[in-house]
Amino acid sequence: MKTRTGNYIDNAITWAMSQLGNEDYCFRCLAFVEDAYEESNDIEVFGGDSAKESADEYGVNDTPAGEPPRGAFVFFDMSGELFDARTNYGHVGLCLGDGRVIHAWDEVRIDDIRAVEALEPAEGWTQPRYIGWAPVERILQGHQVR
Repeated sequence: MKTRTGNYIDNAITWAMSQLGNEDYCFRCLAFVEDAYEESNDIEVFGGDSAKESADEYGVNDTPAGEPPRGAFVFFDMSGELFDARTNYGHVGLCLGDGRVIHAWDEVRIDDIRAVEALEPAEGWTQPRYIGWAPVERILQGHQVR
């Protein structure tokens, strides 16, 4: 029997996979992973304003080491300039399991988690550096049904 969380994960991944190749989420990786949960489950989740802020809010540094589970948010440090401000905005993807992540880069794509660190960043941006993951239970903490 599926749990509500298990259903949320299945729905989020199905929605995310339907977005493969979509270029509308370029520079909007956090919106992409949040939309995966929100649009497919008719809920609202509450993270930070950037991937890095969300990583901090979700306590990525307190997450046990090891392979992120299916449905987890996988975070990377990544700095660049947006809106005349240079900062560590970070990068985030949705774990598919088996070490793979679906994420918004130049388009929505699937990569091995460690391969994300080798992707060519936009001009003026640093290489992404893997920092950890947040379990689904933390992402859904305090969520609201729409």
